[in-house]
Amino acid sequence: MRRLFVLVLLLAVALPASALTPAQARVRVDHHLKHAERLVGHFEMLLGMSCPRFPTASAWDTYVDRETEQMTLLMAHLEQAWVEAKRTSDDEVRRAAKAPRRHSEQMRQLMDKLQLCAAANGAAFSPVDAWRRVERDVPRRQAEIALPQ
Repeated sequence: MRRLFVLVLLLAVALPASALTPAQARVRVDHHLKHAERLVGHFEMLLGMSCPRFPTASAWDTYVDRETEQMTLLMAHLEQAWVEAKRTSDDEVRRAAKAPRRHSEQMRQLMDKLQLCAAANGAAFSPVDAWRRVERDVPRRQAEIALPQ
């Protein structure tokens, strides 16, 4: 019984320490959403362009690596915005953090475009491998972009 009391007491002290006021959470969420919107703009531009041409397979690989890293960064900012939003009880902040997730369809379009561009460059591109890389690297990128406590 005593252990249970100590555990409850520790949780009661720890939870408020990680909670944020709505204003604090809004600043943190907005920081990540600002970066996410910049990346979304980059991908919208890429989707609107014709396929870039590269003289070598190595140049193509470098391009795809850079774009995959940008996708990873976008997903990390979106995930981190949600992490920050969950630290407050404010529904408006939480809705704001969830709203950009609508861009997931755009990411599918981007994968299709990269596959099309790979074919135009005589190169290979696997959307499945690219998504696996994004999913694998998001936690690392999230840790790098997280704001200090």
